[in-house]
Amino acid sequence: MKKSFLFTSESVAEGHPDRLCDTISDAIVDRFLQQDPYSHVVTECALSKGIVFVAARFASKATVDIPDLAREVVGAVGYRKEDFNAAECTVVTSLMAQPLDQRYEWDERELTEKELDRITVRNQITQFGFACNQTAELMPFPITMANRLARQLTAVREGKTIPYLSPDCTTQVGVAFENGKPKRIQSITLIAGYQGGNLIDAAALRADLLQYVVGPVFESEAIRPDDETDIFINPRGIFPKSGPAAHSGMTGRKSASDTYGGYARHSGSALSGKDPCRIDRVGAYVARYAAKNVVAAGLADECEVQLSYTIGQARPVSLQVRTHGTAIIAEGLIESRLSECIDFRLGAIIRDFGLRHLPARHKTGFYRMLPAHGHVGASFTDLPWERIDIENRLR
Repeated sequence: MKKSFLFTSESVAEGHPDRLCDTISDAIVDRFLQQDPYSHVVTECALSKGIVFVAARFASKATVDIPDLAREVVGAVGYRKEDFNAAECTVVTSLMAQPLDQRYEWDERELTEKELDRITVRNQITQFGFACNQTAELMPFPITMANRLARQLTAVREGKTIPYLSPDCTTQVGVAFENGKPKRIQSITLIAGYQGGNLIDAAALRADLLQYVVGPVFESEAIRPDDETDIFINPRGIFPKSGPAAHSGMTGRKSASDTYGGYARHSGSALSGKDPCRIDRVGAYVARYAAKNVVAAGLADECEVQLSYTIGQARPVSLQVRTHGTAIIAEGLIESRLSECIDFRLGAIIRDFGLRHLPARHKTGFYRMLPAHGHVGASFTDLPWERIDIENRLR
């Protein structure tokens, strides 16, 4: 593996149309699970100027006003009415109500081992989890900084420090690596959407973003922008329109920024819009949990865990570990220890992470917060799959 290279990762703010679609999809999942934790629901969203399209299939005892909920999510993002009017936008739905016997109506916490074996996956997937020691949260440095910039753009907009920003912004951070470790910031790109009265000039925009976004994000970092760092801010000029008024969105199109910024593999499957019985979602979470504990245990500087599931089976049909030459013990031994310490069955994942009941414990919902705040790494709360609690057993 190359030891010296340049790697760049991208992230988006919560008002980016793709991210907004993810949030709408997960808000629907939350609402179903808050009323009926045994709901089976899969939902996808697409939007463009003045219109939101939601497709959902579900088996649930819950009653959810999907158009109203979609408008609530859009309204909370903070677009100007001229760009996206939540109250007046058209919401088109395609809903498929399925029989209630499609639900798994049992509490995994009360099941025996044989009963857990009967909870099988309904779709096949090869999912990946990754961790490395580049940051405190054991995430790749480029995507960590791109995500922090995106969240800071939202914070300064909501806090009125830079009130003219649109909710739709994107970030990109290029990092030069030497000997496999982050060495310096090669480039930073901020694409800041604009909404307000008179257009601000490029120099004022640059000054604001450097002072209130870039500066605070890198302030406590050992690796910061230097005199040779290329900082690009709206290199094609000010965007008078942004969000759905400028480009469309769809659930699942930000899989790289949802995970590891392209630094490590992901399945390409959308994480949002799926209840906890979908292994293509929760498999990503348990794989991350496994990889993170391996790195936290000091068994490797970086670790990728690959899990493959097939329809009708409760357990993964394969478990593979890759450490890119950084492990202190054999990868096969790490695989054996993970199998001993983690129950990778679907029912056990739901049980051990409490996935059915998380929405009820968060008044505003749980899953809807993940797209903007992070499915992995640092997020809005302590995510159960981000726990480091088996590192001693792995050692």
